[in-house]
Amino acid sequence: MANAYDLIVLGSGPGGYVAAIRASQLGLKTAIVERENLGGICLNWGCIPTKAMLRSAEVFHNMKHAADYGLVAEKISADLEAIVKRSRGVAKQLNQGVTGLMKKNKIDVVMGDGKITAPGKMTVKTDKGDEELTAKNIIIATGARARDLPFAKADGKRIWTYRHAMTPPEMPTKLLVIGSGAIGIEFASFYNDIGVDVTVVEMLDRIVPVEDEEVSAFLEKSLKKQGMVIMTGAGVKSIDVGDKGVKAEIEDSKGKKQSHDFSHVIVAVGIMPNIETIGLDELGVEPDERYHIKTDDLCRTNIDGIYAIGDCTAGPWLAHKASHEGVIAAEAIAGGHPHTMNVNAIPGCTYCHPQIASVGLTEAKAKEAGHDVKVGKFPFIGNGKAIALGETEGFIKTVFDAKTGELLGAHMIGAEVTELIQGYTIGKTLETTEAELMNTVFPHPTLSEMMHESVLDAYGRVLHM
Repeated sequence: MANAYDLIVLGSGPGGYVAAIRASQLGLKTAIVERENLGGICLNWGCIPTKAMLRSAEVFHNMKHAADYGLVAEKISADLEAIVKRSRGVAKQLNQGVTGLMKKNKIDVVMGDGKITAPGKMTVKTDKGDEELTAKNIIIATGARARDLPFAKADGKRIWTYRHAMTPPEMPTKLLVIGSGAIGIEFASFYNDIGVDVTVVEMLDRIVPVEDEEVSAFLEKSLKKQGMVIMTGAGVKSIDVGDKGVKAEIEDSKGKKQSHDFSHVIVAVGIMPNIETIGLDELGVEPDERYHIKTDDLCRTNIDGIYAIGDCTAGPWLAHKASHEGVIAAEAIAGGHPHTMNVNAIPGCTYCHPQIASVGLTEAKAKEAGHDVKVGKFPFIGNGKAIALGETEGFIKTVFDAKTGELLGAHMIGAEVTELIQGYTIGKTLETTEAELMNTVFPHPTLSEMMHESVLDAYGRVLHM
């Protein structure tokens, strides 16, 4: 039967397409169902195109500071239309790459809206009509979308989600960003770097609130120095949209309300899983308290043969977590014995300026968990490579269990820390202690030497400070 499979994957984002590839490698006849673009939101409208835009902003920032490097760059300007065009070109290239991977791995691609009608059965509404598929197992990888504020519905003109912010109809002049998680801060950083007047409003008492408190404080100071307005412990109470701009009533941390004018607003207050129309209620698939699909440590739902991965399940909502879950689910379906996901070993990266990266417990969370901790820090200003690069802003912080030497967490802010964090992530996976890290030879001159020095500092052995 042509439409019978071992596995159907619903959704082709970084979780779905990776799950399909791994399943095919394991000998499973696999189909993937996608309603929009292969590669999903991350590749087409999220992780990748935003990084292309942020790279443009980084180059522009460096051009503005050319004199610091003995160079001359005159009459420079940012062309938003050209930046967006490059970003979309990067997304298109990778979309074509995923298409090629599906062909290479002999995965059937069915374009349309999929709905699970019973365990092992799916109906897909395609351009040619309904198509019925069957499979022994189904992986739900439908991702999530931006959450709206009830008084600030995105219209694509004045009020934007991340998607509108990537293809803006015009250059903002004065931008309000509501929410300071990774998405909000990345767009705030991008638009600030290309010359927009940016205000960030965060209801909690610090920006990037999932990060270590010292990282949050350092980033806030840095962004303010760059000209950004940061309001923490604050809330947007109402938004009035006009033809030429937006009037927002903001209550500050002291309870004082004031009206502020902006040209545009980006709403970045979280996500909603895309699960309403895929048949889960009829099947009895259980959601968690935040309406994400509940799964066990092998990505299984409460219904036999139905798995779920990625942003439609519990957080952290990260592309690399989704991909890893895709591998776990595929291997479990194929009859293997995959390792389970260790949430504390999933790194997080935010590509603002300066960059942020972390893995494991913050100092505060480690103490809350009952650990007696040893903490080490090392600043970028003490590193030769950072000084040579002209990137002396930032630090690296490591948190250890004082009794066992276990690496509990690592937290970084500064240039290229999103590349450095994987060293500590590998350390977490290998269950390394301070001894192995201190005995590791780090190359010179590199930014990675700060990782070594931070570990040494936790044990009173720092060399270069």
